[in-house]
Amino acid sequence: MSWTAIEVARLVLTTLATAAVLAATLPVFAGLYQFLLVGLSRFHTHLEDAHVHLPRVAILIPAWNEGAVIGTTIDRLMALDYPKDRVRAYVVDDASTDETPGVVLAAMQTYRDRVVHIRRVAGGEGKAHTLNYGLEILWRDDWTEAVLIMDADVIYTPNSLRQMARHLADPDVGAVTAYIKEGSAAPNYVQRFITFEYITATGASRRAQNVLGFLACLSGGAQLHSRANLLDIGGKIFSDTLAEDTFTTFRTQLCGRKALFEPNAIVYAEEPDDLVGLWKQRVRWGRGNVQITQVFRRLWANPSADASLGSWSMAMLWFSIFLMPLFQIGASVSLVALWTVDPGRSWQLFRAFWILSAVVYAVVTAVSFVVDIESTRKSWVEGLLFPGLLSLLLIAWSVWPPLVDVPLAWVDPPSWLRDIGTLGTYAWLSAGMLVSYSSMAFETRNHPWLARAALYLGGYGAFLCAVTFGSYIKELSGASRTWDKTIKTGKVS
Repeated sequence: MSWTAIEVARLVLTTLATAAVLAATLPVFAGLYQFLLVGLSRFHTHLEDAHVHLPRVAILIPAWNEGAVIGTTIDRLMALDYPKDRVRAYVVDDASTDETPGVVLAAMQTYRDRVVHIRRVAGGEGKAHTLNYGLEILWRDDWTEAVLIMDADVIYTPNSLRQMARHLADPDVGAVTAYIKEGSAAPNYVQRFITFEYITATGASRRAQNVLGFLACLSGGAQLHSRANLLDIGGKIFSDTLAEDTFTTFRTQLCGRKALFEPNAIVYAEEPDDLVGLWKQRVRWGRGNVQITQVFRRLWANPSADASLGSWSMAMLWFSIFLMPLFQIGASVSLVALWTVDPGRSWQLFRAFWILSAVVYAVVTAVSFVVDIESTRKSWVEGLLFPGLLSLLLIAWSVWPPLVDVPLAWVDPPSWLRDIGTLGTYAWLSAGMLVSYSSMAFETRNHPWLARAALYLGGYGAFLCAVTFGSYIKELSGASRTWDKTIKTGKVS
């Protein structure tokens, strides 16, 4: 049997398109994999190797123009359920030009030697440099037994430090991170989406990582390190990256110590209340992940390099997020291309993808609602609408086609209009990112209702995909690695 060039081309297109759509299911399977592990996290708490442990903790707070929040932060730290003589707060003032120095100096008068003001005259180099300036001072004597690295706006609940510190009783543990929640007293719709995101990305997924035996990232605003751990990774924070917290997490584990998530240590932070601020924050995070991916390229899916971080589980979880925009675009292009040669197969793949998404959506949403009731009460609407209204419609259509097919039969649109509608739905995985991204454009043009409508329609998840794609562009273009600070106004209750 001889094949014509057209038949060969058709076979190649069909094979490549099918592979691309199947590849796009990787993030879906990764989400299902993580959330099915959450239930096992109750057996991987590390509490069997922990006990009451109260090391002398130096709390390191980088601060640049944090006058609106630093006073409250210090007051809450000084009120922690922790021995007063074993906690000191070191505020590293990065050449602030607002009232930050005055607020800290006033706190020093109140709390005496428990609060220390460290002034950098020439600042502006970023968080890592500011932290390193403080670490150099801490290492001058042996008082410090553990270092809590945090952000200036983070509010710690009274027993959070005690719950984190107990894990350091095990010398095999190098660092512990807390559960950071969005804590604004009256969160708007952007902050409510972030609230639900943190349930999934922190409250649930890091529980799963405890089960798997690795941690992808210590939260930058809540990471407790043993003195030995920080000294073993060089005594300072790696500064040639925008993801210093992730780099520190990797170095901790590569040097032979564990990094753990303590879900019962609750802290609250103020997150951006507008899409422009959120975009700037997340593009910085995304660029940091691009840098991490390059620096540790020999680690991925390489258990001989490190049994935990080099595991296939870690590679799947990391790249399912890191490459998600490319998976989405690849699936959209492939479904559209496949439709031109084999409409039946294109529909089958499209439907299979969205049915699988429906299963994962149900599991992720249900688990998230159970993991954190407090946050769910504030953000349940955004939790249900996280994929976007149109994506939910596609899920419903795939599960039960008559939902759309029956109304269309009544209207009986012309075939060309049906074709346009079909191609539009096949392209939605990519188009959704554009719709969600447009919400930011509406916001900058002072159309808040259009911005909100676009985000609810396209989905917050699609917005995060657009952020990741934007981070590719920023990093590949060689944009400056300057630290784009998130403005804090003291909205945490």
